[in-house]
This record gives sequence, structure tokens and C-alpha cells, in this order.
Amino acid sequence: MTYCVGMLVDEGLAMIADTRTNAGVDNISSYRKLHVFETSGERVLAVATAGNLSVTQTALAMVAEGVKLPDSTGPETLETAPTLFRAAQILGHAMATVRATINTPASPMADALNVTASMLLGGQIGGGKLGLYLIYGQGNFIECGADTPYLQIGELKYGKPILDRALHDFTPLSEAVKLGLISFDSTIRSNIAVGPPLDLIVIPRDRLTGMVRRIDADDDYFRDLGRRWSEALAAAHKAMPDPTWLDLTPPTPSRISAIS
Repeated sequence: MTYCVGMLVDEGLAMIADTRTNAGVDNISSYRKLHVFETSGERVLAVATAGNLSVTQTALAMVAEGVKLPDSTGPETLETAPTLFRAAQILGHAMATVRATINTPASPMADALNVTASMLLGGQIGGGKLGLYLIYGQGNFIECGADTPYLQIGELKYGKPILDRALHDFTPLSEAVKLGLISFDSTIRSNIAVGPPLDLIVIPRDRLTGMVRRIDADDDYFRDLGRRWSEALAAAHKAMPDPTWLDLTPPTPSRISAIS
């Protein structure tokens, strides 16, 4: 299992992915799941992956060599895609092809392998808009919109509440990064299958470049953020009133006698 999130706000885009991969509690390892494709001044794309690692790695390898879509005259890659939408089509076609190959009845892996997989694609290509897509294993995809300015894949349920409550399209990009990391802190605390190091990319709108950072378990800012979030939650629930209808007053001696 893994957790990846992309947050698209007015100022730009931030994407975060963990690196933990497990095939049981005694077989845990780390693999990079955030892949960056950048041509300075021309395009910057980031792909985050979740699900079956062999499916996503094979799909990315196919894309690196070139994918020929039904309406294309030759192979296309993320480095040659003219638009972000076309890049999503290329990734979707590769994912669907890999899954179809594995699901073929003649394949020795057909019955034994869980081929569930998904990707997030975000970034900007010169002349186009900054965007974010969620690509499903079947090859279809959806685009992130202003009403819900984020997309998640993998173990999403623990980090979703903070994003639902606090993230908006007008949220400053630095604030979005903070909220994304808080959602990871909540997820890591609740699910052993998600863990650091985390990979982060921040893409300011119309700059066509990305700021990449790896966040280890001992990262000072990430640890301090988690501590402060825990303290803030504790203070918030203590400041709220108790239920007015809940009577936990100990019974008086006279009341005890009456009951007896």
C-alpha cells in the first residue's frame, strides 16, 4: 500500500508520495513512487504511482520507450506530448496495455496477481495550463477541479478529512504543502503500510520548473509539524463543551439506598 496526493491551487501544484512497499509485514521495502520529467523552461511533469509496483513500473518503462496511441502516427513519450491531456492519454494507454497483458488467460500471472494500480499526473507544458489528473488502471482518467482541489491514490482515507476541511483553490501554495504533510502524518500514524521517506515536488504556476525535496523520518520540519498538529488537536477537543445531555454525576448515598 502507499499514499500519494496532489493539490492544485491558484498559486501552483504540490504532489507528495511515500516510498513504502510491502508484500506482508515481513517484506517491507522502499521504492520511489514520485517520478519527475522536466525540460527547463519547456515542461515539468510529475507522476505519482500506487498499487501493484510491477504494473506501474512496466507502464512507466513503456512510456519512456514510446507509446503509439490509436490516433498517432508514431510513438509518443511524456517528453514529446504537446499537452498535459495528451500526456494523460499516453500514461492511460500504457496502464491499460499492461493490465490487459497480465489479465490474458494464457498469462501465468493471470490468477495470482492483483493488478490494481493508479497514477497521478500533474504539471505544466509550455503554452498550456497547469493541471492534475488521476489515471485509473483501466486507462481512463479524471481531471482535478476547483471544487475539490486535490486528488489522492492509495491509502487515502486517513489523510482525506484534513484536506476536505482546510484545502481550497485559493489556499496559498505553502499552506497546501503544510496540509499535505499533515495528511501524511495522520496516515503514517494510522497505517503501517505507509511510511517515510516522502518525496515532494512543488510547481509554481507558469514557472515550468519544480522544487523537489525528499523528507526523511527525522526531518526536523516534518517531526515538528506532526508534534504541533497532535498538540493542536488535543487542545481543540479539550476546549469544546461536553455533551449537555450526558449525566455522569456519581449517585448520592440517598439515591443508592433508594435503588437498594
